[in-house]
Amino acid sequence: MPTSDSGSPAADACVIVARVRRAHGIRGELVVESITDDPESVFLEGRQLLPGTVTGARVPDAAPLTVRRATPFKQGWILSVDEIVDRTVADTWRDRYLFLPSAELAAPTGDEVYYHDLVGMRVEGNDGAAIGTVEGWYDLPHGLMLDVRTAAGSVMLPYRPEVIARVDVARGTIVVDPPPGFFD
Repeated sequence: MPTSDSGSPAADACVIVARVRRAHGIRGELVVESITDDPESVFLEGRQLLPGTVTGARVPDAAPLTVRRATPFKQGWILSVDEIVDRTVADTWRDRYLFLPSAELAAPTGDEVYYHDLVGMRVEGNDGAAIGTVEGWYDLPHGLMLDVRTAAGSVMLPYRPEVIARVDVARGTIVVDPPPGFFD
């Protein structure tokens, strides 16, 4: 599961915004999967994206990739970056993640939350009873699933309005109202 923590302060201030699917064409273009709700503002010309590994860790001290051009393409984007100029190099980027410093992203509004903010949050029932802690998340075709570590083990919790009552980023809590027996 992707994370933004590679142990350095600079990595902690970064957010995964894309995953490279594959190379495209012969001029070093990349087909990327956007992991953001606002790819138009993330993949701006001149924006510097920070390289990551296939496991989702930031590559410390790696040179950034400067976006030359970004074009929507088959539920993804084709990125042309200054630092990659041929297919051979582009092929080495397959399945790697791209980061952006979190300070460059717009703050979430209303009831929005960044996925990375969910990791480490306490999960509580409507009655305030502790249930567990969010260990990670998975963005699956049927929706976001939270990996919640409970006393009995790991439980996959759907991040859906009928289950999640509220999220309080400031308090670091997620209040849930799951169906009866869900955590038994």
